[in-house]
Amino acid sequence: MLLFLDVDGTLIPFGAAGPYPAYEAGGRSSAHATGNPLLTRIDPGLGPRLAALGCELVWATTWMDEANDCVASWLGLPPLPVVDWPDEECPPGPLHWKTRPLVARAGGRPFIWLDDEITDADRTWVTAHHPERALLHRVDHRYGLTDADFAVLEGWIGGLGPT
Repeated sequence: MLLFLDVDGTLIPFGAAGPYPAYEAGGRSSAHATGNPLLTRIDPGLGPRLAALGCELVWATTWMDEANDCVASWLGLPPLPVVDWPDEECPPGPLHWKTRPLVARAGGRPFIWLDDEITDADRTWVTAHHPERALLHRVDHRYGLTDADFAVLEGWIGGLGPT
């Protein structure tokens, strides 16, 4: 099973009132390790939790290969495959620009998509155009992935959650 993973708003929280915690990974600060101070908002404990889901993790982010250069090492993950976004323009409408390419990349396999911009329009389109189970899970950008999100993922992977 594939798990498509966004970075901004999903791993890096933003927009909440008050300061964010500043994490360290492997005793390094992100400013020194990668030049991106926002990485300190990512809890490095998310890496082992994502790996433990048993899914094939794939970056689905505009960070592209930089997600491997910065984020994967911060999370203690190996380099992950990256969705190569098409250069073509998406038709106007409520559908997120990532939806069609992710369904194409899934190639009929079950998948999970974690992002902070998923809407009901995306869920409806995937249901109509993807033959397998798919969980499009919207993460609250103010907090990033939380224990509650992991409970949804684990339940769905275990066959308990809705499609």
